[in-house]
Amino acid sequence: MPASLYTLTSDLHSELTRTASQEPFIKDIEAALGERFDVKGGDFSTYGTLGDDLIYVRTGGTEGIFKSIFVKDGALRIPEPVRLLTSGLSNSLAASMEILSYLNLHGVQGEILHGSPEYIAGRIRAGASSAAVSRQGSAGHLVSSVNPGRILEGERLGVVGRPSDWLISSDVDYVRAKEVLGLELVDIPMEELLEEIARRSHPDVELQALNTPKYGKPIPESDLAASLDIYGALLRLIAKYRLNGLTIRCFDLLTAVHNTGCMSLALLNSEGFTATCEGDVPAMISMAVARKLSGCPGFQANLSRAWDDNLLFAHCTVPLSMTGRWVYDTHFESGFGVAVHGEIPEGPVTLFKLSPDFGKAFICEGEILSNEYGGNLCRTQIVVKSPGAASYFLREPIGNHHVVIPGLFGKELKEMLNG
Repeated sequence: MPASLYTLTSDLHSELTRTASQEPFIKDIEAALGERFDVKGGDFSTYGTLGDDLIYVRTGGTEGIFKSIFVKDGALRIPEPVRLLTSGLSNSLAASMEILSYLNLHGVQGEILHGSPEYIAGRIRAGASSAAVSRQGSAGHLVSSVNPGRILEGERLGVVGRPSDWLISSDVDYVRAKEVLGLELVDIPMEELLEEIARRSHPDVELQALNTPKYGKPIPESDLAASLDIYGALLRLIAKYRLNGLTIRCFDLLTAVHNTGCMSLALLNSEGFTATCEGDVPAMISMAVARKLSGCPGFQANLSRAWDDNLLFAHCTVPLSMTGRWVYDTHFESGFGVAVHGEIPEGPVTLFKLSPDFGKAFICEGEILSNEYGGNLCRTQIVVKSPGAASYFLREPIGNHHVVIPGLFGKELKEMLNG
């Protein structure tokens, strides 16, 4: 009996117009298998009854959809192990990592199927038994228990709007953040940001001349001005609430003001504030810790692909101070607004993420090998070589976003996070 293929697709990704069965990625796996999938699409009514089920996470932004299907009356109900198939395009891998992190938090065993068609076909043939999953190995040595003390004593970080709906494994207890880290988290309504944006005011910013992006449409002066209005609005909120930084539920801006926060965050991070997108509080806290140690905010990024020891990270914003050069581009998922394709100098880096309960941290070192500029990913793209790290991302990730810090700080981070 062929494996059943269920799909998760977000409306944010308009580039996916074909059905899953028509995708070259799926056809290549079928060729390696020697048989066709039984494609169920988004109808999960028979999931778990046929014995060999795969969930194809086609795009980012699908984590909330997954939760709406399998969480009823506050309880997660899903046959295990769960096998998540990812193409490595359209933030598919990042969404799979967030879902797997959520499953791990609830004690549900799962794995991400990611790699060549031949590798994926082999994993499918191995079957969905727990024994088959356990043979994948672990990178547990990269995740350490930590006791960070009050490492962010006296800092105040804002949460503008609530976290994005797809951050299903990234909840943070504000009281615990104060008790454990000394950090005060401040909620700010999205409506207040929109009121500030409507003032259409921002400080003078000296940026390079507009250029034509490689992907998407040319960016008009009006779009740049509107993106700087968002920057000015965030600066005023920082001053009003006496913040050291903030995170913003930025996808709401796509419909509210037809623009993005990408340029705003690129500027704020370069000016000494900690600024992250998608309302990701653990990523913001991780970046604040990174800045405290290295003086650099770091690059908040999704893992988009992994092969051998190579990891491709991408996002539509990057601190301008981290880049050797950069150009404007449109926001990947929406195709409009102002995003940043920045090139980060090649060399050593540290990959870092603090868990939402502040009790664990992923820390490993690597090296930027190259900067990429592919059309089917967020605009800033780097390839990092980090031996052994792929197993962590595919088996036990702490959410989807991680922080890439220039320089080798693994030892210092571990020492700082353990008093």
